[in-house]
Amino acid sequence: MNDKRYALVTGASQGLGKAFAVELARKGIDLLLVSLPEQGLARVSQDIRDTYRVDVRYFETDLTEMENVLGLARWANDHFRIYILINNAGTGGTRKITEADADYIRRIIQLNVLATSMLTHQLLPNLLRQPEGYILNVSSLAAFSPIGYKTVYPASKSYIHSFSRGLFQELKGTSVFVSVVNPGAMKTNPEITSRVEKQGLFGRLTLLEPEKVARICVKKLFRKDSVIVVNPISWSVLHLLPIWIKMPLLTRTIKREIA
Repeated sequence: MNDKRYALVTGASQGLGKAFAVELARKGIDLLLVSLPEQGLARVSQDIRDTYRVDVRYFETDLTEMENVLGLARWANDHFRIYILINNAGTGGTRKITEADADYIRRIIQLNVLATSMLTHQLLPNLLRQPEGYILNVSSLAAFSPIGYKTVYPASKSYIHSFSRGLFQELKGTSVFVSVVNPGAMKTNPEITSRVEKQGLFGRLTLLEPEKVARICVKKLFRKDSVIVVNPISWSVLHLLPIWIKMPLLTRTIKREIA
């Protein structure tokens, strides 16, 4: 067992996950980074190690398979003391439900719902053994309204928000603090940026830089904000608009992605 304490970040090869890794490394925190194979995680790990002089280990696996989630948890628990867990890995998409195949639906639910839940469950005893611990789950603004042409994705993110809030309540009085963030779309890669820009003005206004989101999240996590808001205007609009207005409005906006 390594004597150091680590932060484990999933989906760490690019986008928000990579931004989380860099922001934590800037604070001198040692890292366990997780991503799909062949996503350049070894290079990301080496660059962070060289730049910030922290210990960086990495684990490449596909978290849409349950046995891989359990394998990751065994590796982490057997070798490391973990005091920060950032469940960032997630997937989505935009398509008509009648044109979505079974694997498309399975992967969203497996990664967004089951992997987050099971990894948290498996690593929680490790976190509870530390003097202090933090869990940050990445939900989405989509958690606050059903949306046509996405259907499964908003439902999965509603689960993450509810799961996080319940876990926060349950772990009160322990050494582990739980937070959830609900960001909007981010410039994680050119394909996603292009897709969101097709939504029109709303999409462009809500599009955020991953580095900014990570910086705000890490700051507020250590400040122990249980619900982290990174785009207050979009947050307020989605909370104030009644469902009968925002649901068709968001559906029309999202439909532009597949038009």
